[in-house]
Amino acid sequence: MKNYKLLTPGPLTTTASVKEEMLFDHCTWDDDYKVITQEIRRKLLELAHVSEEEYTVVLMQGSGTFGVESVLTSVIGEDEKVLIVANGAYGERQEEIARHAGIRYVTYSEPYHRIPDAKKVAEILEKDASITHVSMVHSETTSGLLNDIEAVGNVVKERGLTFIVDAMSSFGGVDIPVKDWGIDFIVSSANKCIQGVPGFSFIIANRQKLIASEGKARSLSLDLYDQWKTMEKDGKWRFTSPTHAVLAFAKALEEMEEEGGIAARSKRYYHNNHLLIQRMKEMGIDTYIKEHQGPIITTFFYPEHHTFSFDDMYQYIKERGYAIYPGKLTDADTFRIGNIGEIYEEDIEKVCAIIKEFLEVNQGE
Repeated sequence: MKNYKLLTPGPLTTTASVKEEMLFDHCTWDDDYKVITQEIRRKLLELAHVSEEEYTVVLMQGSGTFGVESVLTSVIGEDEKVLIVANGAYGERQEEIARHAGIRYVTYSEPYHRIPDAKKVAEILEKDASITHVSMVHSETTSGLLNDIEAVGNVVKERGLTFIVDAMSSFGGVDIPVKDWGIDFIVSSANKCIQGVPGFSFIIANRQKLIASEGKARSLSLDLYDQWKTMEKDGKWRFTSPTHAVLAFAKALEEMEEEGGIAARSKRYYHNNHLLIQRMKEMGIDTYIKEHQGPIITTFFYPEHHTFSFDDMYQYIKERGYAIYPGKLTDADTFRIGNIGEIYEEDIEKVCAIIKEFLEVNQGE
């Protein structure tokens, strides 16, 4: 099979050394393995700029959605209510989770091209005193928007409520001072900006609010408090852990440190993104997002009067070494290109040259 690089929001292209870590089979009961788990938890707290006294980390088997569902179904009690702030498919997924689990919720929605307004969040909270939690997405990869979680966090913190953030595709690629921004639970995944592989999500949690959630969980396997209580003892996972993904993630964290941490990685991602947008504009391809574009993934309109399909373009690009994403919008004909993972300036230049060649070949067809 011909190899290609992933220009997606995760899973993403990893280094060879991260992949090599998965060649080792580790026993989950082994003390060495437990030490690795505990070291991962410690390093994640450092990336979040929080102390072990105030925050803790829970690793949860499954994809990022498992992590989001774990938080929503574990920390919101039957007599509590969450305001879900949505401006894309992943905010809307939180609504689905709440409906399935019987969680009381209200939604504040914005169009996919616009970020939520913290003032509107404040107005909703003023009118509805029964709301106890607020939950939203940071990097909404439906469009590529980067939402202003700091502004919303300030509103939530002022009222003493609980703030939940899905930072799936941004944590590690965008600096997030978790406590300073009033975040109580933040969720991300192993296969995003830290550049590991799929297998588990992680939750950085306000320690006291996590402890207060004991007994609220609506699920056995996704019980966040029980998962933490077991892991907190000595690093043992409650149920079978994805050992190979854990080893790969530990290596990915090491490589992130070697690169220069979040600051260096964020700088690389932003540079990739700005270069990508510039090169695409030179070809007459415009972005869907005009303001608040994040550095993770970009949604592009097709060129005017195009006659080719996404599959045509996808296969042409894939055969030449890269994979891109289809659009996720319902009201516009678009495609998406991510620029995170083991992707550098030369990759952006190459894929843009491939797209230019494709457009020249397919012009007027």
